[in-house]
Amino acid sequence: MSRIASIFKPAGKALIAYVTVGYPSIEATLEVVPLLASNGCDIIELGIPFSDPLADGATIQKASFDALKKGVDPKLCLELDGKLRQMVDTPLVFMTYFNPVLSYGLEEFCRDCSSSGIDGLIVPDLPPEEGTALEAITKKQKLDLIYLLAPTSTEERIRCVAERSRGFVYLVSVTGVTGARGSLPVGLEAFVARVRGFCRQPLCIGFGISTPEQARQVAGMADGVIVGSRLIQLMEADRSLAQVRDFIKKLRKALDQ
Repeated sequence: MSRIASIFKPAGKALIAYVTVGYPSIEATLEVVPLLASNGCDIIELGIPFSDPLADGATIQKASFDALKKGVDPKLCLELDGKLRQMVDTPLVFMTYFNPVLSYGLEEFCRDCSSSGIDGLIVPDLPPEEGTALEAITKKQKLDLIYLLAPTSTEERIRCVAERSRGFVYLVSVTGVTGARGSLPVGLEAFVARVRGFCRQPLCIGFGISTPEQARQVAGMADGVIVGSRLIQLMEADRSLAQVRDFIKKLRKALDQ
């Protein structure tokens, strides 16, 4: 069992947090990840900045572009991850797009991820039908390759992901991009139930979760909750990270209830 898979237990719900590496600064990344880990996050996604983040909404796009302007690239992300691994025991996952991985070199990227302490990869623009090569390399390097499913996913796609996603399955709550939203989408529970009929892996829901109440509702359907855009907004609003800490504590309390 991988470190990521071991997080999921029948009695609890996983809290997964996303941050863009290097935003609003490298120092902030090195500060916020230990803060998230010590206040109840079970897995932390580290977003590698990319110039064309198709799955991301305005908040994360802005963070990504800002980090790129500061010179944050995959190599620097790997260096920072090596430092973070010395600071936290929490599973760390890179969320990236396929082009940076391909440019780096599939073998080289996965090798360096494993060496720096990364536990898994999420690649939103890599469909499982095209992921065979990366799957083989990640298995060799003991990295979980986590696939995504959307409400529009066909039964064939769900079956494919059920066979091949490792660690957990990332369920996109809406058809669209990331971003804090005022309410959960209609039909989310039915979507989760449909996927549950095929997948043995834990199911984690992301895209749009921005309040403790939404997190509590999602936890009633799935095994984990993923929060990103709202965290980025709070990091922008309060560089002391006090609001981030308070928000994570409220999310953790909501999931534990």
